[in-house]
Amino acid sequence: MKEGPDIAQIGSLIGDPARANMLTALMGGKALTATELAGTAGITLQTASSHLSKLEAGGLIGQRKQGRHRYFALAEDDVGLLLENLMGFAASRGFTRHRTGPKDPALRKARVCYNHLAGDYGVRLLDSLVAEEVITGTGDDLSLTPSGADKMTALGIDLPALAKSRRPVCRACLDWSERRSHLSGSLGQALLTLFLDKGWARREPDSRAVRFTGTGEKEFATLFPLPA
Repeated sequence: MKEGPDIAQIGSLIGDPARANMLTALMGGKALTATELAGTAGITLQTASSHLSKLEAGGLIGQRKQGRHRYFALAEDDVGLLLENLMGFAASRGFTRHRTGPKDPALRKARVCYNHLAGDYGVRLLDSLVAEEVITGTGDDLSLTPSGADKMTALGIDLPALAKSRRPVCRACLDWSERRSHLSGSLGQALLTLFLDKGWARREPDSRAVRFTGTGEKEFATLFPLPA
């Protein structure tokens, strides 16, 4: 008898092209309707509903109702982390979709990875935090230092609130485009929210891309300098 976690079941849920496209669309962090997800996957609404039922039963997505509408989103942070890691692994093995266009450079520069910053700016953020000893650790085992906690508090990050969350405060997430780690966890989410709230960056409509303003780029470079 085979025992242990059944990775084949998860693999089959993610491995279907239509379901993979819908999950990738939800990596933008926004809840989407079945109609929107059907359009993303290039399938009919009826087929999309069947796929969404399977993804929900598998614990990969959840739904909430608002009036007559139902919206779908990734079930939790770990699902987003799994998908980004799979994207990174696929990219490292040469399994990429050959679509080029004006959005590609923007996605590689800065994008949303479920609820935190990814791309070149996401990797630069983590590199700077490690170099400045705001964060310490290796691999996925990251933690905020006492001096780092002071810096985050000075930026207006509510660390006691982050500590109450069941999610890790700091976590490494493999970036699919840079093939290095960026910062996830509740701190990664809080920093992205800070950048958006201060107007240093904004979400591109109908895209995962994040575009920093001129002022935002200067503030980012000042607060998070790259190691020499």
